[in-house]
Amino acid sequence: MSSLRAAAETAIHECMALDADETFVVVTDDERLQIGETLYDVGSEVTDESVLVRYPPGEQHGAEPSAPVAAAMRDADVLLAPTTKSLSHTRARSRATEAGARAATMPGITEEVMVAGLDADYHAIARECVKLLERVEDATEVRVTSPQGTDITFEPGGREWHTDTGMVHEPGDFSNLPAGEVFVSPETATGTYVVDGTMMPHGLLAGRELRFEVEDGYVTDVSDPEVRSQVESAADEVGTDAYNLAELGIGTNLGVEELIGSVLLDEKAAGTVHVAIGDDASIGGDTEAPLHLDGILREPTVYADGEEIALPSAEQS
Repeated sequence: MSSLRAAAETAIHECMALDADETFVVVTDDERLQIGETLYDVGSEVTDESVLVRYPPGEQHGAEPSAPVAAAMRDADVLLAPTTKSLSHTRARSRATEAGARAATMPGITEEVMVAGLDADYHAIARECVKLLERVEDATEVRVTSPQGTDITFEPGGREWHTDTGMVHEPGDFSNLPAGEVFVSPETATGTYVVDGTMMPHGLLAGRELRFEVEDGYVTDVSDPEVRSQVESAADEVGTDAYNLAELGIGTNLGVEELIGSVLLDEKAAGTVHVAIGDDASIGGDTEAPLHLDGILREPTVYADGEEIALPSAEQS
């Protein structure tokens, strides 16, 4: 059995728990077709109601798919989306899960990422998510610092923390695959964060650091011209919503031992933190924007209401 086939079986049998009487839809694009076809092949052995939908890659993470693709997503019982550009933070994905689909998106997935991220004990990841959630869910303030100069305070307000365990077993459940994080869309945040791990369009930052200034829930300064250009392009469409501080996430995947330059995988690495700019409407916020840019911090310290909390570590696995 190939490693890709084994990873697909983990996704479909363990993570999605696909059943013979369910409709299964794989949404993929021209650049991720082999992964999409492998997932389809495994799923079609479980249910005859399997469909593969292929379309050209989107222009930006968070861009809406065409109406036929969105309709296929909405009508699925189980949905997997290995795509070049993320469908996670789209209305199409939200409407699918609101209609009862169990969905997992796989933005930017590669064969390397799929094999590495799904070669993990997802029951252990789920336990780490639950433990971490208990430490942060009632906090009024969450502060993150790092040796690189990060010092930013998030206020979740009335918004709910979420766990991304990878176990997508109930109607309406949603996850990334590979999975493993606890996250919130904060009502506001103020401070500085410095990305030294992974961020698009650069991928893995080899000795580079990207600095972001945040005030009252909006990014006010971006040190990197390429990231800044992406945000400015989105702002041409939606104005200041493009600068929204969208997410604070903490990685819990004990199987990810090093960053490789894939946001999908690296943001799940146990003990890392990621902060995102842009859309948060699909994760508990109220801002719609045509982008969702995650930046990963390698060495964060996290405080919940002033008390440092222990973060998961790959060394535990």
